[in-house]
Amino acid sequence: MTDLEKALRTIDEANAADPGQEEGQPAALLYGQRMSSELGRLYPGAPDTLRIAARGQHIERWTLPRASYPEGKAGYHAWRGALAKRHAERVGAIMTDAGYGKEDIDAAQRMLRKEGIKRHDDVQTLENVICFVFLKWYFAPFAAKHTEEKVLGIVQKTARKMSSDARIRVLKEFDLPEPLAAAFRD
Repeated sequence: MTDLEKALRTIDEANAADPGQEEGQPAALLYGQRMSSELGRLYPGAPDTLRIAARGQHIERWTLPRASYPEGKAGYHAWRGALAKRHAERVGAIMTDAGYGKEDIDAAQRMLRKEGIKRHDDVQTLENVICFVFLKWYFAPFAAKHTEEKVLGIVQKTARKMSSDARIRVLKEFDLPEPLAAAFRD
């Protein structure tokens, strides 16, 4: 078994413990598999560090529930920051056990903490994949629960996080109504 296979297997084993279910599977496990699938489709040949970061992007997310932080924007951002730190630490430990060196571990952790979006290609690539996964599998259920105004705001924020090339690809791959499609145009 390669270092990559060991790391991905360990992430999957951790995420298989998610008590939340989606499509009859642990939700975090399914999310990790979707991340890997989209990464492979959008960026074939991605390095191990990116493949591990994609699979572990929500590792054991259920262990730090949103409800454990205050309501509102400040609470939400504090929760997201704590999740990013926890995910980076957990994936770093898995990579160490799998035999990866400090440089690779630091790279994957930087991606998971989203340090350098728009400045570092690997961090931006992970963010693009996150956005594609959201649009492909999670957007429609989200949109069904929220007002048009809130949906538009989330789509605009999603588009801003993406690279120009990724936004162009969204317009080619998704049949978005106006004004949602407008959010992805430069």
